[in-house]
Amino acid sequence: MRAALIPALLLVAGCGDYDNGISFAPEDGGGALDGGANDGAADTGGDGLPGETEDALFLRPVASPSWLFVANEHRDTVTRVAVPALTVLTGPTGHQPAALEVTPDGRTVAVLAVGDDRVDLIDADSLEARAVAIRPDLNWMEMSPDGRWVVAWHDQDAEDEAGDDGARSYNELSLVDVSTGAHWPMVVGFNPRNVVFTADSATAVVVSDAYLARIDLSAEEPAPERIAISDDLVEPPVAEEVVLTPDGRFAFVRQLDASDLVVVELETGAVDRLPVGASLTDLDLTPDGLQAVAVARAASQLWIFDTADPWADARVLSLPSTSVLGSVVLSPDGARGLLYSTVSGLSRMASWERDTDQIVEYGLVKPVQRVEVSPDGGTALVLHSQDNGSEVESSSPFWGRWALTMIDLDDFFANPLLLAGEPLDLAQTGDGELGFLVMEEQPWLEVLHYDSLLFDEVALPSEPEHVGVLPGGEVAWVSQRHPLGRLGFYDPLTASMQTLTGFELNAGIEH
Repeated sequence: MRAALIPALLLVAGCGDYDNGISFAPEDGGGALDGGANDGAADTGGDGLPGETEDALFLRPVASPSWLFVANEHRDTVTRVAVPALTVLTGPTGHQPAALEVTPDGRTVAVLAVGDDRVDLIDADSLEARAVAIRPDLNWMEMSPDGRWVVAWHDQDAEDEAGDDGARSYNELSLVDVSTGAHWPMVVGFNPRNVVFTADSATAVVVSDAYLARIDLSAEEPAPERIAISDDLVEPPVAEEVVLTPDGRFAFVRQLDASDLVVVELETGAVDRLPVGASLTDLDLTPDGLQAVAVARAASQLWIFDTADPWADARVLSLPSTSVLGSVVLSPDGARGLLYSTVSGLSRMASWERDTDQIVEYGLVKPVQRVEVSPDGGTALVLHSQDNGSEVESSSPFWGRWALTMIDLDDFFANPLLLAGEPLDLAQTGDGELGFLVMEEQPWLEVLHYDSLLFDEVALPSEPEHVGVLPGGEVAWVSQRHPLGRLGFYDPLTASMQTLTGFELNAGIEH
């Protein structure tokens, strides 16, 4: 271990879809992995605080069981790395690749090339590409669970290098059939924020500022059914988040600074409202899909709705009055929810035990930037920003520094770590035993051992960009900054790192 990243003081005791990697760009509070990169920093709730923030993934490599695919945004290419042989094949794609998806069967890669206003459908075996022209100025893309469809739209808050020439619409999207290359352009509502699919991929739902658009993907000619979700058509509250029930019957929509939750029956288009506490700041489904959980931050309440019968009396839990809690993340096993706020400046979080509804508050070393739970539900990772908030003393070793806290959720014993740089990306193994962290401008891979709450540090030859875990194992990959591309593969069983450099030239493995 190296002194730049040190174990520190103990913690005070008292939402994956699900990619194993999580990056830390600011996003609007609702659906970190739901799609889009909306920034809610300017939003304000009924308590005067900004909206809660979560995070999104953008142009990170994607893995199939056999290959890792990397979009080389500065060279307009896609590289395929075979695992475990680490042989490389690179092929061309459109200008400025901005999003990358791979079908569940690993046979097709979809790349959104914003510079050419097209989606490239690439055969994973040969890397031969079929270009599909789409609507102009679209900069974000999501793939359906079955890999049959991709939807591209314009996210106002994502990084955008488009010019000001000509006309631009903020209401459009493009639907592309991955199997045939067929394209359906459509208008769905101003400022699309989320695109979500039913579990069977039969329906896509788009939530924009004032509309919900339902798209029947089984139709011969898919078209949007636009449903107004606000009675106020002059200054409608902005819709920030949508979740679908597992059977695809209902959509729940959270609006900015609303005191009710919108429920839409997708088959009929009927819209109703469920009263909740003041200032809704987060909305999630339980892992089994049986309940919708809404956080009313200003009211200090947690509202739990039955997704099979949304109009049944909701269960309402009071949150600790000593904290401001605006976000919830549910453990994958559904046993507990962790409550926190990214904007309160308080160094606090709370645990909600779902079998007893007991809510216990805990102190932290710094305010919270992000909370993640391991896939087995046994460990929590709390990311802390440089901000000190109102409860950190200047004598604290964490004053003005980045930090991460590993917490054993069996007894809430914790190990806070001082970080040398800003966290860039985090990945976890599917068995919940290991985490991998990379930081801005820090050429190190941090290996987090959840069973012991210890960490190891592995040197990288260059600064990292993203980290992930190859499917079905514990081998971590790290994409790194290099003029010709660089990937590292770390095997924790042998504590060995292999580095692959030069995607465009004769790629070579360095041990």
